[in-house]
Amino acid sequence: MRVLQQLFTPSVQHALDLIGIFVFAISGALLAVRKNFDVFGIAVLAEVTALGGGLFRDLVIGAVPPAAFTDLGYFITPLFAALLVFFLHPEVERIQLGVNVFDAAGLGLFCVTGTTKAYEYGLGLTASAALGLATAVGGGVLRDVLANEVPSLLRWDRDLYAVPAMVGACLVVLCIRYDALNPLTSAFAVAVAFALRLLAMRYHWRAPRAWNRRSSAVEEG
Repeated sequence: MRVLQQLFTPSVQHALDLIGIFVFAISGALLAVRKNFDVFGIAVLAEVTALGGGLFRDLVIGAVPPAAFTDLGYFITPLFAALLVFFLHPEVERIQLGVNVFDAAGLGLFCVTGTTKAYEYGLGLTASAALGLATAVGGGVLRDVLANEVPSLLRWDRDLYAVPAMVGACLVVLCIRYDALNPLTSAFAVAVAFALRLLAMRYHWRAPRAWNRRSSAVEEG
């Protein structure tokens, strides 16, 4: 049974993937501009941010060659985003809030489709949820590592990012466990992850640090 095909038609799934890839690529390209990378660096960071999580998932579950190498649209979309940022990065920076909103939507979508695809390829529920999380946040981790930064999802001074994706992935595996996964419940999981991320950005929700922490390390602003 092909679960993803039951949830979305192929054309809808493809369109949603491309939108999510484009927005993730924008965030990678913007970081490259802030780091003063050249045009090649901007393109690389855009590609890695957009496709890294999905590539990791597909390699783990054995879905080879990965979709990023079989569908030209997946490869070209981040290049288009990089080109847009290269020429118009001041304008893109000014609509950063809008970019963040679409990024949150991509996070919700990819944690759900990543979890579903992993289960579809025979992984257990826990492993599927872990790969759903990796699909959603993996590209951002690779982006930060290549830009020589501590990954955002590991930093205490960043609004919650991985947690909303984790919640979305867990909702999917619960629906699978109780045979309740359908377009409605999948959309609900996407919406919950999306809403949690928006609330985290709005109210600056952050994960707690170690209890009774006594570190002398300098905290970054």
